[in-house]
Amino acid sequence: MIFDRKVTKATPGPFRTRVITDGVIPSLHVDYKGTRIKQYHKEGRALRTETTINNTRDFYIGRRIHNLPALRQIGFQANRRLLEVPTIRHDCLLAEEAFQKINRPIQVGQQRAAALRFADPRVQALWSALVLFPFLPAGFSNRDLRQHWSQLLGLSTEQVSAGCMSYNLRRLRLHGMIERIPDRHRYRLTPSGLRSALFFTRTYARILRPGLAHVLPAVPAINSSLRRCFHRLEQEVQSWTQQTQLAA
Repeated sequence: MIFDRKVTKATPGPFRTRVITDGVIPSLHVDYKGTRIKQYHKEGRALRTETTINNTRDFYIGRRIHNLPALRQIGFQANRRLLEVPTIRHDCLLAEEAFQKINRPIQVGQQRAAALRFADPRVQALWSALVLFPFLPAGFSNRDLRQHWSQLLGLSTEQVSAGCMSYNLRRLRLHGMIERIPDRHRYRLTPSGLRSALFFTRTYARILRPGLAHVLPAVPAINSSLRRCFHRLEQEVQSWTQQTQLAA
């Protein structure tokens, strides 16, 4: 992955990744054939990445000096891919924090708002209604959102009070999904609010709900590879439990 090369059983090695921490400054070592990458903190201040290509033939490049730019490009690209790994890991932590922030109660100054629970059907309907308004230059009002939200819940507009909708608008605003247009009783989606609403509704409708229908035993059998894999996993766990004479 780091060197963007295809490796098969017949490809000569070695291929390994080591993290050395015992008694030394922690360092990361990546070996691909005769090429080495070492990554460590230089004097505890800067992350240093050293790449050494000992055999140019590993990348089907000759050893003459005019091949140096091509080798330099290979080394640079490998370094960039390696540096993307901790970046992706850090981004996952930030995304987890953002997800948990929405799914928990929030307090902004002296104002407090309830959580927007991902699996709550009323919240899913609220997000689905929000994605109808991102391109309206004048934003949307309490009445606009109430009309669409009530329909998604199978209710009439009269069954949802303006106060109930104001409560939901306040939750959305404090969670940063919408913002109020200055000097007006209208709202608009924030960039993060639009992306979150789209992602949450699509994930729930297209992945979570149909996916659970494939794997839950209480649901009528569906002939799918996902269900077969879960069934096989369950059988393997039961078999292992019996072999080790453990209670299920």
